[in-house]
Amino acid sequence: MNISARNVFKGTITAIVNGAVNAEIDLALADGTSICSVITMGAVEKLGLRTGMEAYAIIKANSIILGTNLHEAKISARNLMCGKVQRVIDGPVSAEIDIEIGAGTMLSAVITHESARKLGLQEGSHVCAIFKASSVLVGIA
Repeated sequence: MNISARNVFKGTITAIVNGAVNAEIDLALADGTSICSVITMGAVEKLGLRTGMEAYAIIKANSIILGTNLHEAKISARNLMCGKVQRVIDGPVSAEIDIEIGAGTMLSAVITHESARKLGLQEGSHVCAIFKASSVLVGIA
């Protein structure tokens, strides 16, 4: 699968909660990290998703919000992954932040230059990435 999204994580579906229109999909990565996605029931049926099968969570880098000191934060977004900044590519408008979230797994976020400056992000900084379940696409090979 070749796609333009920067964040593609392979995992195993651990739960599917079916609703009238949407389903909630929980995907466990090899390191135990969990990613939650909300997709349509039509997509669940088209992909033939079921508990125990391998799937991919796909998140565009510009769908990720970054923050610091968020371990105890109460937020409505279902996905929170914290780690260490490995690389910052800063431009006049946007900055790309690459974060190691554990076991060598990298997550990329694109935020505004001003936001990166206000957060003081640099290599070695601790940062948390937040993204909504509705921002997570699910794919199969």
